Amino acid sequence: MNNNKLIVSHAPFWHDGDSLFQMNLNIMIATLPAIIFGIIQFGAPAVGVLALSCSSAMAWELIMNLVSKKRISINDLDSAVIGLLFGMMLPAITPWWVVITGTFVAIIIGKMIFGGIGANPFNPALLGMAILMLSWNQLLDFDTALVNFSFDFTELAPLAAVKFQGAGTADLFPIADLFMGKQVGAIGSTFGLGIIIGGIFLILRGYIRWEISLSFILGIVVTAFMFNMVNADEYAGPMFHLFSGYTLMGAFFLATENSSSPVNKIPMFIYGFLGGFMIILMRNIGVYPDGTVLAILLINLVNPIIDNIRPKALGKVENNA
Repeated sequence: MNNNKLIVSHAPFWHDGDSLFQMNLNIMIATLPAIIFGIIQFGAPAVGVLALSCSSAMAWELIMNLVSKKRISINDLDSAVIGLLFGMMLPAITPWWVVITGTFVAIIIGKMIFGGIGANPFNPALLGMAILMLSWNQLLDFDTALVNFSFDFTELAPLAAVKFQGAGTADLFPIADLFMGKQVGAIGSTFGLGIIIGGIFLILRGYIRWEISLSFILGIVVTAFMFNMVNADEYAGPMFHLFSGYTLMGAFFLATENSSSPVNKIPMFIYGFLGGFMIILMRNIGVYPDGTVLAILLINLVNPIIDNIRPKALGKVENNA
């Protein structure tokens, strides 16, 4: 008699045939347009923040592997991706100790304590950012952090201007300028075109689900349009919200993180739309000027409930069929 036990892990089970290394390498490649633009715009300080973020994230995972006496896992590049995305959301002059603290929270608390890759209920990079926002929010104020930088445009940072929207927003921040990166913000979040190119690349390669990205964007557009229709003098239009802040990063790189997002089609649409909806609520009537980080963490929280939604089968049951 065979007494071998069959052990089946929890969801997600979706697999496209590539290894973790290949998937994460492609994600890093997809970030290159936005990162290269950020380095050109912010210079050497941006390189330092990104390098420290990636290396410290990998170091924290290596330390955790050694302490827990588990297989060394940094060669799958998962911690490198977490560190890279985390660094992309930071100002270019972020102090080194803030970067290291953020990656500690992202890797140790956001990923390793929950069991490692595939077991984290929250996006690790966003968890690290949330702790920084709650602890040292003044360091993430882009207007203050980047005041000594010289740009070829003079507008205030859109993230700070979200609270001062109104009918003049389109004049202060032309959509074409926001789309092409003429805005003050995080290292990897200002160049809308580059983020979209990277997102489309990941969708075509099958590494992220288009259902989440599309519904996320629809949630932004529909909700912002409704606010703007009610009071155009107070609330900005949907395109301003779509191309400012962390919105596009959220749509293509953050909300789509495999372990913390749904695996079923209908839940994906609900999950994505709810994320976009929550961002606009936080921006328009909340206390945070962006809201993307906390909104995605909230939908991460309710993801297990959303992913249990199943549409009823068509037809009817026949007795004794």
